[in-house]
Amino acid sequence: MAKQKTIYVCKECGGETVNWAGKCPHCGEWNTLSEMKMESGSGRGRNSRQFVRAQQPVLLSKIDDEQEIRFSTGISELDRVLGGGAVTGSLVLVGGAPGIGKSTLLLQMCGLLEDRKIFYISGEESERQLKLRAQRLGVDECEVYVLAETDIDNILSSVDENEPDILIIDSIQTIYDSAISSAPGSLTQVRECTMRIMNACKKKGLTVFVVGHVNKEGSIAGPKVLEHMVDCVLYFEGERNTYFRLLRAEKNRFGSTNEIGVFEMAESGLKCVDNPSEMLLSGRPENSPGTCVACVMEGSRPILAEIQALLSPAAYNASRRSNGVDYNRAAMLLAVLEKRGGLPVSNCDSYINVIGGLFLDEPAADLATVLALASSYVDKPLGTDLAAIGEVGLSGEIRSVNALNLRLSEIARLGFRRCVIPAHARDEIKEYEGLTLIPVNNIRAALRAVLGKNE
Repeated sequence: MAKQKTIYVCKECGGETVNWAGKCPHCGEWNTLSEMKMESGSGRGRNSRQFVRAQQPVLLSKIDDEQEIRFSTGISELDRVLGGGAVTGSLVLVGGAPGIGKSTLLLQMCGLLEDRKIFYISGEESERQLKLRAQRLGVDECEVYVLAETDIDNILSSVDENEPDILIIDSIQTIYDSAISSAPGSLTQVRECTMRIMNACKKKGLTVFVVGHVNKEGSIAGPKVLEHMVDCVLYFEGERNTYFRLLRAEKNRFGSTNEIGVFEMAESGLKCVDNPSEMLLSGRPENSPGTCVACVMEGSRPILAEIQALLSPAAYNASRRSNGVDYNRAAMLLAVLEKRGGLPVSNCDSYINVIGGLFLDEPAADLATVLALASSYVDKPLGTDLAAIGEVGLSGEIRSVNALNLRLSEIARLGFRRCVIPAHARDEIKEYEGLTLIPVNNIRAALRAVLGKNE
């Protein structure tokens, strides 16, 4: 009988140690080590963690690249995030909170792929429940083979017999290996089952989509090494009580990680939003202080986002809250606004919010954030026809950003009449019909140009 050996695995970096410790010796994170039992005398446990190659090494220059390895999923926003489509022989992990729309997205993809054999492994729903969902989405007539199974041995055995082109596992937290004593969803089960799925994916050339739930911290449930094993990690984000969903690539070996996909949740399923800027700006208040529009780049796509700010006199200690903007960057912009812009905002409670659930981590949104804060402080609207682009430095200077012409083209297309830009732009600025450019060197010049504030 195989002898069990206990090790401890870090959920953040995947490092292993034989003794428990409060701090991981590999990455330095605290309280991340979890107990994991291994079969020390079992050959199967070792084979499950190794990738056995039957073929001989091939010279890179001799590899045939004529065969198409990328194919369209039929969903334009999903193709955009994947880098132009799914890759044959890749393992894609789709993460998100329960009920956010992961299964809906993959089931809709099944209805659009008519020329490929698809296996849908349902570990959470029965075949009847999945049929009812497919009827609601209008994809119940598609050629998809459904298997309600949670045993990894039975799943891989069925894959060997039927040889599908695409395998969907929903979800990895429900799959278990009977040779491992821990419960489904544990660190050991998730890690070993994913490794066996990855081996089958690479040897057979399968395209595998694995659904994974997230924990309360917002990361994929299970060990961090799970994200290192797969080829692509997609996060499905959004509030369950809103209609819009964002799909982001946290990791992508075959494309960019900067692209996002925007979906709208309707009664018939998810619909692609081809123009997210119009969606994010819909319902914007007119002539309201404390709001300004910024243009950020999500990969190759320019997106307009509305930044709202509210400043009110603080009764005691001033508090600061930011949603959609990094807290430390928001604090820096408030300090620059007071020191270089001449507005005493340190005695005010400050609140910053980005509409639509976006998180703006690009410096190009700095100027719009500063103008929104100043507009709220003086209680004077900037106007609904104004946008702003630029990075703000600690000296109050306005620095240029990349792809400025592409951003201005999107701003002009959506009907904006004025745009505040850096005076020292790196790109050669083009002229856009109906759009007046306001070049500024620092935030004092920007405040004077749009709010009439004197030096």
